[in-house]
Amino acid sequence: MRIVVLGAGVVGVTSAFELARADHEVTVVDRQPAAALETSFANAGEISPGYASPWAAPGIPAKALRWMFMKHAPLVIRPRLDAAQVRFLMAILRNCTPAAYAQNKGRMVRLAEYSRDCLTDLRATTGLAFDERQQGTLQLFRTQKQLDAAARDIEVLREGGVPFELLDADGCLAAEPGLRAARDRIAGGLRLTGDETGDCFKFTQGLAALAEEAGVRFRYGTGIERLRVEAGRVTGVETTKGTFLADAVVVALGSHSPALVAPLGLRLPVYPVKGYSITLPIVDAERAPVSTVMDETYKIAITRLGDRIRVGGMAEVAGFSATLPPARRETLAMSVSDLFGGAGDLSRASFWTGLRPMTPDGTPVVGRTPVAGLWLNTGHGTLGWTMAAGSARVLSDLVNGRAPEIESADLGIDRYAAPARRTRPAVRLNPARQAG
Repeated sequence: MRIVVLGAGVVGVTSAFELARADHEVTVVDRQPAAALETSFANAGEISPGYASPWAAPGIPAKALRWMFMKHAPLVIRPRLDAAQVRFLMAILRNCTPAAYAQNKGRMVRLAEYSRDCLTDLRATTGLAFDERQQGTLQLFRTQKQLDAAARDIEVLREGGVPFELLDADGCLAAEPGLRAARDRIAGGLRLTGDETGDCFKFTQGLAALAEEAGVRFRYGTGIERLRVEAGRVTGVETTKGTFLADAVVVALGSHSPALVAPLGLRLPVYPVKGYSITLPIVDAERAPVSTVMDETYKIAITRLGDRIRVGGMAEVAGFSATLPPARRETLAMSVSDLFGGAGDLSRASFWTGLRPMTPDGTPVVGRTPVAGLWLNTGHGTLGWTMAAGSARVLSDLVNGRAPEIESADLGIDRYAAPARRTRPAVRLNPARQAG
């Protein structure tokens, strides 16, 4: 088949690679001049199946109110005259029940664990190097209350067969010796021994090069205008550089996916949640993290990437804003300085922001749509790097009419309210709003 993949982030590129391995003729379209230049560019570097959790959880509404008065709040909501934002926040609230949390976390862990296995296969078959390490993730608790609350996650981990270690403060220092100066601020930790780290940008660019060698065509610098529909079936994509005809189209545009499919009567509940990171060079390796430490209080991940430290996290619900407020940088710098003081040179840190495509239940949307020829692989939120390889493999299996190796029926768009199946004349979109 001729397949067009929209988006050259980590999800789009892994999708293209898997589809090409299945002998399809694949074209990737993206507005940027190269792969992984938007949300995949400088994320936290975590490949964390065990930490796969929805933001919507019991107690989050009360926490959100308290965070409003915190200087270094992990969540910031900037209200807008935006119906999509209101729908997203209301849907988040509906998912903050114990039953919804358990269901959502369970399927997220299922996909994330599978994705880790698929990434292992990709690494073995391609030989890609991306500053990878397989040394686990330490979720660090500063208070006993946080440590006690981990019981809910541990139950889900046990049910999913995910390996973990519950550590006291000394156990945390044994896993991450660089924390020794912060010993008095540590109540304990949950170490997920099967988690990994790596540079998502390096991985995606390397895989894109291999995909191109395998015959995948990349059309960079190309704005996406609308999907072409004939007799209720998607037959291609109209772009700023002409029309690309296709037997199937895969939408992997992250936060920009809903705008593209909305004219076809599909309401895709994906909304941008802004994240931030700083990247600083290591100046004292003994004080630096060994792998990833997740600072639970501030929802910030501190990751070792070769000779650099990546500090990423926070969630800001602010539409498509790409501003870089100094206050967000201060929070990231505070967390790494407090836990790994002197490990990196903050004066040489680069500051970045990206828009994570979040669903209200935390699970990405992977699979077919009611519109013939149209497929989705989007909405991975903070876990695009963690879930990319597995999502791409599931998508490729479904496109090829094969049963995926994991349960996938609950990953599709039909888990939400049934969308209208009637197609309407497509509305032309501003190419500047399209992303990869």
